Amino acid sequence: MKTRLVLAALALMTAGWQSPPTASNETADEFVARVNRELEEIRKEVAAASWVRATYITPDTAVLAAKAQSRFLEYQNRVVAESTRYLGQELSPDAERSLLLLRLADTARPAPADPAKRDELTRLYNELTGVYGEGKYCPQGPDSCIAGTDLERLMGESRDYDQLLDYWRGWRMVSPPMREPYARFVELANEGARNLGFRDLGEMWRSAYDMSPAEFATETDRLWGQVKPLYDQLHCYVRAELAKHYGSDKVPPGQPIPAHLLGNMWAQEWGNIYDLVEPYPGVTNLDVGQALVDQKYDAVRMTKLAEGFFVSLGMPALPQTFWERSLLTKPQDREVVCHASAWDMDPAAGDVRIKQCIEPTEDQLITVHHELGHVYYYLHYGELPVLYRSSANPGFHEGIGDTINLSMTPAYLNRVGLVEAVASSDEATINQQMKMAMDKIAFLPFGKLIDEWRWRVFSGEITPDNYNASWWELRTRYQGIAPPVERSEADFDPGAKYHIPANVEYTRYFIARILQFQFHRALCEAAGFEGPLHECSIYGSEEAGRRLAAVLEKGRSQPWPDTLEELTGGREIDASAIIDYFAPLMAWLEERNQGQTCGW
Repeated sequence: MKTRLVLAALALMTAGWQSPPTASNETADEFVARVNRELEEIRKEVAAASWVRATYITPDTAVLAAKAQSRFLEYQNRVVAESTRYLGQELSPDAERSLLLLRLADTARPAPADPAKRDELTRLYNELTGVYGEGKYCPQGPDSCIAGTDLERLMGESRDYDQLLDYWRGWRMVSPPMREPYARFVELANEGARNLGFRDLGEMWRSAYDMSPAEFATETDRLWGQVKPLYDQLHCYVRAELAKHYGSDKVPPGQPIPAHLLGNMWAQEWGNIYDLVEPYPGVTNLDVGQALVDQKYDAVRMTKLAEGFFVSLGMPALPQTFWERSLLTKPQDREVVCHASAWDMDPAAGDVRIKQCIEPTEDQLITVHHELGHVYYYLHYGELPVLYRSSANPGFHEGIGDTINLSMTPAYLNRVGLVEAVASSDEATINQQMKMAMDKIAFLPFGKLIDEWRWRVFSGEITPDNYNASWWELRTRYQGIAPPVERSEADFDPGAKYHIPANVEYTRYFIARILQFQFHRALCEAAGFEGPLHECSIYGSEEAGRRLAAVLEKGRSQPWPDTLEELTGGREIDASAIIDYFAPLMAWLEERNQGQTCGW
């Protein structure tokens, strides 16, 4: 790490940074302690302004959020510049790690040194997220407008080819105005990343994983290689089943699947079309969404159910302020960003929240369990210094909630009264695994390609002239899907995915989908579970809860391989747990796909 710190400091100085003109008597440890104290207060202001912007989308809140974010970015630039005074000094491990993490404090909006450019960056950021948050499709004028969240729901419900195409194309009419501001945002964010000692923003993102950017890119390729055979078999089977429903003229064998037919606005998860691909209809009743409706679950009750899972592990109930300050339903009187997210407003004081427009659907129930995974992470590391208040690596944060989702087995759902008891049988196992694979496995290539596209955008390999063509080249290569209608550079389809305008690093989700199975296997062992991995639920196991809490409490205070080893006994991310988990389904798919034209 020391070599990396020295190289970063040299890069900062060659980028134009100079050590402060006034010498300081602060030691590196004293400097880090001061920065942590100052960040404590600055982050509260930024969090409050950002929360209001996300839950009250108006021109005024855009100004307030931009100003708060700009002040934070100015502060970060200043203290990073000050940190260069420690170049060449012998530093404590704590100071060394903290100074590296200081440069990674805002990976969504790294700031240029020029105040005018810094203000422009924050203005563009709020403009892009505002366009997304206010986005609607109005097929027949203002009175016919459909909000993004409603379009997402309709994409999951409809089975009409042309209607789905209308929804798919309609949402993508929101994003073309983002193209020009996004291109400028990339320029400014890259300048900010260079000011922080990185070649570009993509390199900055990859540097958050305690390995070199090149090593991390190689690591993601290795992990994809482990899971690709399972994805390929799933794709082959699903395409054949879709052809039965829509006709082989619309879903040809050996060709990419039309992107609007997979039950999700972005074809990132396919669980909404499980009814079209269910291996053994009638064997199991896994309609959790209908149970939620029938039992009159509302947003609060669904969140309480998710909280109950964590409490069953021996963790505390959520603070009262969580219930007072979270946004759990879509307000009728204003625009909000409905995309679900967790917020660490002031975790040391217990101020943690989620923002989610919760509807009584299975997807939303899974999501609220996931978001509370973030919230409990915040609460466990809330007493650490600010620079350590994050997950061991970005994938850990996403992986914790997803690990809980793996324990939402049919037995768990039956225990909480959402499904009938499921008789154990080979057919029931395949149904359950198919239902899960339609989300967990279908997501993997999407989770990888989002940032592969952006890494190339940030490096300049992909230019604004071929944003859309490059986007679809990667989506076809990795996912085996294709746009259902012709697209051109007049479109900006990447902007139709929230994480692009919000500039949220996305490889964390790919890593999380692999880590969660590795975590799950370790926690099931801690819980004393004996049996197939896919049948394990850690619900009610306080020993598993203690093992999990020990990881959460570490935050980012040590390199992630150390934290991973404490939980799993290994220091390498390993997809073998996925292969173990889905072994029954893989064998079934290979047999079922015999004679099919697989690939695309």
